[in-house]
Amino acid sequence: MRKAIFPAAALIIGAILGFTGSTLINDRVADHGSGNVETSEREIMYWVAPMDPDFRRDGPGKSPMGMDLVPVYAERTEQPSGSVQIDSSVIQNLGVRSESVQFGRLDREIDTVGYVEYDENALQHIHTRVDGWVEKLSVKAEGDPVSKGETLFELYSRTLVNAQQEYLLAKSSGQEPLIAASQERLVSLGMTAPEILDLDRSQTVSQRVKVIAKTDGVVAMLGVREGVYVTPATHVMSIADLDRVWILAEVMERHADAIEVGQKVIFEVDSKPGREFEGQVEYIYPDLDPRTRSLKVRIGYSVAGDVFRPNMFARVSVVVAGEIDVVHVPTSSVIRGGKSDRVVLDLGNGQFKSVPVLVGYESGDSIVILRGLNVMDRVVTSGQFLIDSESNIDAALARFQNPSDNRLQREEVGAEILGLNPTDGTVRVRHGRVEAWGWPAMTMDIAVADTSLLQQVAIGDHVQLEIEKQPQGDVQITAIREMIH
Repeated sequence: MRKAIFPAAALIIGAILGFTGSTLINDRVADHGSGNVETSEREIMYWVAPMDPDFRRDGPGKSPMGMDLVPVYAERTEQPSGSVQIDSSVIQNLGVRSESVQFGRLDREIDTVGYVEYDENALQHIHTRVDGWVEKLSVKAEGDPVSKGETLFELYSRTLVNAQQEYLLAKSSGQEPLIAASQERLVSLGMTAPEILDLDRSQTVSQRVKVIAKTDGVVAMLGVREGVYVTPATHVMSIADLDRVWILAEVMERHADAIEVGQKVIFEVDSKPGREFEGQVEYIYPDLDPRTRSLKVRIGYSVAGDVFRPNMFARVSVVVAGEIDVVHVPTSSVIRGGKSDRVVLDLGNGQFKSVPVLVGYESGDSIVILRGLNVMDRVVTSGQFLIDSESNIDAALARFQNPSDNRLQREEVGAEILGLNPTDGTVRVRHGRVEAWGWPAMTMDIAVADTSLLQQVAIGDHVQLEIEKQPQGDVQITAIREMIH
């Protein structure tokens, strides 16, 4: 009886152990299988420094700055062509920020510099109408203030003295035509009506004639000294009215088409910090400065009690109202290049892509994008240089790993040499069909890869050409062989 029980118990215990072992093995297989799935979904390609994406290692470790390296995973989902995938921790450590593309009116602000000048329309240039000598010069130096009606200097002129004597003689004769002619001569020589009245009352010839200031201002130019002999061609002095000045601004050539007469202008001067002054464009000079490639613009401003001194430096901003809705992004998001400009698109889920754009005008912190972006896009405004560099590296690696994309296409074709042009390195040939390229038999000029090939043939030769089509579509002859009959 005891012998019969023992085999039965052994069978039961074996069944339990077998079931338990099978369960454990299945669980391990399942765990192992799920681990493989997870690994395949989150396979680590390499480890990178948080602050330096160019520092890569095959395993975990420390960066040169002592920070832990972070993993870069290979995603199973296909990325858009030319894009890069960046882990969220790397994005945070790099301080990557992005903004939506804006669409709407954008007033254009053209910032430039200028300097204060006298209003030349308010300048009074002093010349004498007769030759003579300057006596009793009241102003001694440039910059001296003068008042309207003030005597600037007295002039002794023998011609004026004689003219006064002739006038008095005409008056004594009583002949009206002679008196009128003598009076007109005095006026033409520069005597004013009050001076002629004084001459009538006193009946005495004045040896000196006074030259009077016609406006308030300052002496902008003084070209004589007391006792100097002057003629009508002598520029004696200039008086500037400081109630109105000009701001002469230099606008860069790329903004020349946006400037128009009448536009509002805001400017500041260092002597009055914190204050803004408003003027308007009065005149646009017709030519550009050949050295600075800038356009000179004249801005008028009425001083109204303020003091503006010539040659003061001014910071100028010309406001050009936007006329249409435009696509614009922050200026900081644009990566300037030698031949083209780029921005980095934020595609979401850690994916970024560098795309070329055509930029327009700038306005403050924004810049217009003429081509390359849509209103639904988001652009990276901080950290885009590192992402753009990473994108370019990955694109270069992709081209290296897929050389078939850039491989050269070569074919051979029989041809007859019709002409040789060593100057531009071309051969005129009549060749047969090139089936692979879909070319019919035709006559054409083809460039040679090496001009030494021209020395191997002569006009009329029948040869076998090796022709090569490059990725950009150009065709050239790389070898010329004797025709095999």
